[in-house]
Amino acid sequence: MLQLLKKGVRSTLYAIKGEPVHEIGEFAQRIKHRHSTFWKSADAELVRNTSMSRGDSLEQWCDAAHWQRKLSNKYNARLFAEMLNCRVPDLYWKGRNLNDLDFTELPKQYVIRPTIGHSCNMVFLMNNTFNLMDKSFYSEVELKELLNQALLKNPHQEFLFEEFVRSESGEYKIQNDYKISIFNGELAVIDVINRTSPKTGLSSCYDENWNRVDTMSAYYEEAPTQEPPECLSEMIGFAKKLSKAYQIFVRIDFYATDKGAVFGEFTPTPGKGEGFTPDADKKLLQYWDKFCPGTI
Repeated sequence: MLQLLKKGVRSTLYAIKGEPVHEIGEFAQRIKHRHSTFWKSADAELVRNTSMSRGDSLEQWCDAAHWQRKLSNKYNARLFAEMLNCRVPDLYWKGRNLNDLDFTELPKQYVIRPTIGHSCNMVFLMNNTFNLMDKSFYSEVELKELLNQALLKNPHQEFLFEEFVRSESGEYKIQNDYKISIFNGELAVIDVINRTSPKTGLSSCYDENWNRVDTMSAYYEEAPTQEPPECLSEMIGFAKKLSKAYQIFVRIDFYATDKGAVFGEFTPTPGKGEGFTPDADKKLLQYWDKFCPGTI
């Protein structure tokens, strides 16, 4: 139902602009092809959940076909970012056996997120017992029950309990997502999502010099133009370093915090190719052909 609603919104917006709604852009087709290649192969989960270590070399990371799939495991992504000296949230606990976790040792504010997942599913931004994401209170017992249900569905799944990074002004809140579409070190666009819940928010897009550019996605309403984060140059520097190592197109998410730019995650197939405006599709395709020619 949600996907049908999204398609309806997108179709309406395209119709208003006079764009054909039945055509899928070439960039979107490539993302769909990548998604199929990455995740429908027999070794998909084996590669994604390869156990990596902080001391592993880049050569060890790249020892599998489409090795970037390793970085869709959010714990591996943390390790990779740390290897390249990018800032990540502090890690309090990682694992599957929640009985090994002493909740009393956690700070009052912390984040729970799965190592495998997307679209903020099963992400909790906890302020004491209140989850800012769904505006609900949870006891320790209720959290464990929900997380254990998710663990039963996937033997590879783990949960990360991480630092709740604060905004540049020092607030504990749902942070803005700075989603950087980048091609082998060449930054195409920074899409800022002013998130209000896992599925809602406002969007505004900027180039590397923080000039406002056309909105990338039909999923969010447009936000007013906003000031760049204080850590913008650091964020872009981290993004380019990670992108060069990643080698192919990827979207890299960051947060602007009172500690500076903090890495969030890699997204190799944003929206599975859905939701890009026709103009965005053309722009991203041009970057792909120029800076990542011949790559998946």
